[in-house]
Amino acid sequence: MNIHAPIQLDITDEPADACHPMFREVPGSVGFNKLRKRLLRNVRQAIEDFAMVTPGQRWLVALSGGKDSYGLMALLLDLKWRGLLPVELIACNLDQGQPNFPKHILPDYLTRHGIAHRIEYQDTYSVVTDKLPETSTYCSLCSRLRRGHLYRVAREEGCQALVLGHHREDILETFFLNLFHGGRLAAMPPKLLNDEGDMLVLRPLSYCAESDMTKLADAMAFPIIPCDLCGSQEGLQRNSMKAMLSDVEARMPGRKDTMIRALSNTRPSHLLDRNLFDFSSLMPKP
Repeated sequence: MNIHAPIQLDITDEPADACHPMFREVPGSVGFNKLRKRLLRNVRQAIEDFAMVTPGQRWLVALSGGKDSYGLMALLLDLKWRGLLPVELIACNLDQGQPNFPKHILPDYLTRHGIAHRIEYQDTYSVVTDKLPETSTYCSLCSRLRRGHLYRVAREEGCQALVLGHHREDILETFFLNLFHGGRLAAMPPKLLNDEGDMLVLRPLSYCAESDMTKLADAMAFPIIPCDLCGSQEGLQRNSMKAMLSDVEARMPGRKDTMIRALSNTRPSHLLDRNLFDFSSLMPKP
């Protein structure tokens, strides 16, 4: 999607070695090239719209082993390879001590493609399962613990930003979760300053559709590692939001893009938040 004037990016007929190694064995089809161009364009648009880049910075890219974080890493490296992302990137996987976690997959993949990385082991799995009953949703506590360790690693690595793989649907689902269950209008911001004020949180995939990220992961044959902790739990409220949005999009194609545009086009005077707009000062002219 394009919020403002579209960014142009031409990758047609490029030599096989004119890209990051992650892309050297991808399909050469017209369909894949269109997908790749669309995703790169969306990432560049988000980076530009939300002023994410300060040249020379160092970014820690959180890599879970899921399709979105793999895709995020690939797209950022592709932009950097083209000279369009003047920052240093380091991938970080937080091994949370989940049972049967295949520890070799990510280090092997990252090393094979020459990607700078750090594997950090912290047994948050035991903490979460010890503090919460099996019937509880682990996601919130797990996320807080993971984020804390990623901030620490980012500081240790001299990074100014933690980069996450949340896409368009993640943002919309969060918005409706807050609307229906939290009683507030809020989503995931593409750019956020942490509470301590020393670290940016960036979401360059904010304009990217989840369906496109799935297609990218399939085409590039990422070695996906499923989440056996929160990802295996049924009945999560987020799943209900995902199903609702999918139903809306199926009946009215293009609504997801419209919703994302709406989040960047608010009218405080037409809402009910007295902290955002001074209703008491509204008076008719005498």
